[in-house]
Amino acid sequence: MDSWCLSYCCNAGVKTDLLEAHSEMGSTEILEKEASGSLSNGTGSNTEAAKRLAKRLYQLDRFKRSDVAKHLGKNNEFSKLVAEEYLKFFDFTGMTLDQSLRYFFKAFSLVGETQERERVLVHFSNRYFYCNPDTIPSQDGVHCLTCAMMLLNTDLHGHNIGKKMTCQEFIANLQGVDEGGDFSKDLLKALYNSIKNEKLEWAVDDEEKKKSVSEGADEKANGTHPKTISRIGSTTNPFLDIAHDPNAAVYKSGFLARKIHADMDGKKTPRGKRGWKTFYAVLKGTVLYLQKDEYKPEKALSEEDLKNAVSLHHALASQATDYEKKPNVLKLKTADWRVLLFQAQSPEEMQGWINKINCVAAVFSAPPFPAAIGSQKKFSRPLLPATTTKLSQEEQLKSHESKLRQITTELAEHRSYPPDKKVKAKEVDEYKLKDHYLEFEKTRYEMYVRLLKEGGLELLSGSRGAPAGLKKSHSSPSLNPDTSPVTAKVKRNVSERKDHRPETPSIKQKVT
Repeated sequence: MDSWCLSYCCNAGVKTDLLEAHSEMGSTEILEKEASGSLSNGTGSNTEAAKRLAKRLYQLDRFKRSDVAKHLGKNNEFSKLVAEEYLKFFDFTGMTLDQSLRYFFKAFSLVGETQERERVLVHFSNRYFYCNPDTIPSQDGVHCLTCAMMLLNTDLHGHNIGKKMTCQEFIANLQGVDEGGDFSKDLLKALYNSIKNEKLEWAVDDEEKKKSVSEGADEKANGTHPKTISRIGSTTNPFLDIAHDPNAAVYKSGFLARKIHADMDGKKTPRGKRGWKTFYAVLKGTVLYLQKDEYKPEKALSEEDLKNAVSLHHALASQATDYEKKPNVLKLKTADWRVLLFQAQSPEEMQGWINKINCVAAVFSAPPFPAAIGSQKKFSRPLLPATTTKLSQEEQLKSHESKLRQITTELAEHRSYPPDKKVKAKEVDEYKLKDHYLEFEKTRYEMYVRLLKEGGLELLSGSRGAPAGLKKSHSSPSLNPDTSPVTAKVKRNVSERKDHRPETPSIKQKVT
């Protein structure tokens, strides 16, 4: 959970004094380019420009609600100034954190790039702490709780959540992150109940409301079903939303069977829920859709299709060498540490799926968020964004290589200090959990680096051969459904939440 406490710095930025003369969105970009000179010269005109822009954003003076976040969340000094001035319009004094966040969200739409939205929440946290310095001990603590509420909101109110997080789990996940101590249990209970009873929502532009109503009426008049879901997960979480892109490329399709071996956070799936069931699988964009009927491009995905979908960001597929009951079985470990088994109809098909899934994850997975701020006495996995990377392929490779070096060094250091035999069993468990995590991450990034070096996007498009030592992947939209059936049990997809805390004996369970 302490991985939810994120911190981002703002770099050098901008100035403007043409703001009054330019009312359109693009004008502020021109002003920002011209502002760097003022900052370097030490003048105060950039502060005045920030105040003017902040006032216009707050009053929605020729700006829409959906325009606000992009101006508050840019990674430069001017945007930081604008955000500070904008937040001064909000007085959170005497308000609880959840009340303040709801009040804040009434003013604008928290939309835009993931990191932009994260920075907006950092500015909110700073303002809340300024207004209520005696409520929560630090700004980091406020931001940690803000992020925790956002993730809890998705957990409790998202479309694709299985078992909901309990209040006890919410409290346990926040142990030790308040500068090494614990937040008040009464505070955490109050925040949990607030989010449970009323989900967090932000304002929407009037045009969007009318558009939504109009589209729904048109669909109803035409006898079609309104498309109520456009994302896998929930639009109330700026970190983990997984976009469903109807125009995304289809990289592979064909019949697969699915069996769930481990639920979220590595917890072994109960025996009664481990059955096999057959689906028509479509790897489209960064999502693996599992449909009951064969894929038809012109047919809109149903809500059930979206619930069955699996996001492949930061995932790793491999041959399930420890599963001996069926042939041609691959193992998929997701970002939230579920383990899914898929049976293909031939060894070639199995390897093809492995290649394509790993290629998608390597090419499109966004860099992980910065390391946690707060106590490190309890191991927790970093938060992995579900958004698509904005890096070029060359930059993506460098990012993966950097992460691989970091993980390799961390694993070596971790293993050089094994726990003493006299320590408590809980500390030994913590050591094993972290060792298992680092070993898996090292394997994952080794695969990502290898695939990007061997072609990345070109491998996905099929314009180059398969990676060395791997068989070339082929799409299979016309596999004969009458061949001997493969089967699998479905569990709904969820975004990662809370710390990875599987029972220690099941860390490396044999697949059964």
